[in-house]
Amino acid sequence: MSMDASGVEARVRASFMRQGAMALLGATVAHVAPGEVDLHLPFRPELTQQHGLFHGGFIATLCDSACGYAALTVLPAGQEVVSVEFKLNFMAPARGEHVVARGRVIRSGRTLTVCQGEVLVTEGGQERTVATMLATMMAVQDRAALTG
Repeated sequence: MSMDASGVEARVRASFMRQGAMALLGATVAHVAPGEVDLHLPFRPELTQQHGLFHGGFIATLCDSACGYAALTVLPAGQEVVSVEFKLNFMAPARGEHVVARGRVIRSGRTLTVCQGEVLVTEGGQERTVATMLATMMAVQDRAALTG
């Protein structure tokens, strides 16, 4: 079943609004298109580790969600996604005014969708990549079955 771009965006934003973790972090949806989702996270001292950098756990959480929502954009209505696995490589310190996590679908199958994530930090008007992710998402048929 195909969905138009506005339907895809509405579906992602509705799901995002149900996610307490993203609200806790203060993340927002910055971009949605079929196979693509970008999430934005502004700097706050509460999101840092002991050296004043964005904490790696929050970077991983944001990128995992960006990849998951990218996967959701290519699934039929009525399906949801859960993470099966991911690998995150940190390449530079995450210091700056905000972070953007970009999730992109590499290949989508009936059950598994493989995504690539990129995490960028903007500091002083300059954007640089600080981490990359390879993630596998699994389609699930019934959201009610996930919640109990």
